[in-house]
Parts: sequence; structure tokens; C-alpha cells
Amino acid sequence: MKLFTGLRQIREFERRQLPFLKSVIDFDIVIEIGYAEEEGQPLTLKQLFLLNISSRTTVRRKLARLIEEGIVARRKHTSDHRASLLTISASTVKLLGKYCGTVTYVSACCFK
Repeated sequence: MKLFTGLRQIREFERRQLPFLKSVIDFDIVIEIGYAEEEGQPLTLKQLFLLNISSRTTVRRKLARLIEEGIVARRKHTSDHRASLLTISASTVKLLGKYCGTVTYVSACCFK
């Protein structure tokens, strides 16, 4: 497979299957929340801000939209009731797994 054919396939998957990731910042927010959850340490809102993905206002606005769309979920922190933990919905994790498989397949074909 040629390089740009593969990249085109990846973008097509993103447009069809990941319309909720409207910007790089959206993608970064989802990745950081998912990574922290995968490591067993879900992020709080404050921890997300401290990652300096973008300005606090932008992160807050984009996170609110991701929560509203059901991509990110907030749940109460068990030991600190003032804070809430951010997690990625199960359906989004499944979809991002397919995305990862597509990227892996395309990169294996393009970069032999």
C-alpha cells in the first residue's frame, strides 16, 4: 500500500467513525483521560488542566461537549467527594480500539 493511500484510509475512518474528535485538542483530551484510566489513575479536572493541553477555558469548553456527547463520563471520586474522576465511555474505548487497529494495519503496509 502506498503512503498517501494509507493516510487517506485513516482520515476516512476518522471522518466516518470519530466525528466527535473535531480538533487535535479534543483528541488530546480523550487520549490523556484514557491513558490515565488505563494506568489505573483516572484524572480529575484539575489534573487535566495541569497537563497544559490548551488554555483552561478551551479545555473546559471542549470537555463539556465531550461529556454532553457521552464520550467522556464524570464519576464521583470515592475518597474525595469534592472531586470527580474523568473516564472514557466503553463504546468510545471500543471504537478507538478499531481506530488503533486501522492505524496499525495501514502503518504495517506502508512502512515495510
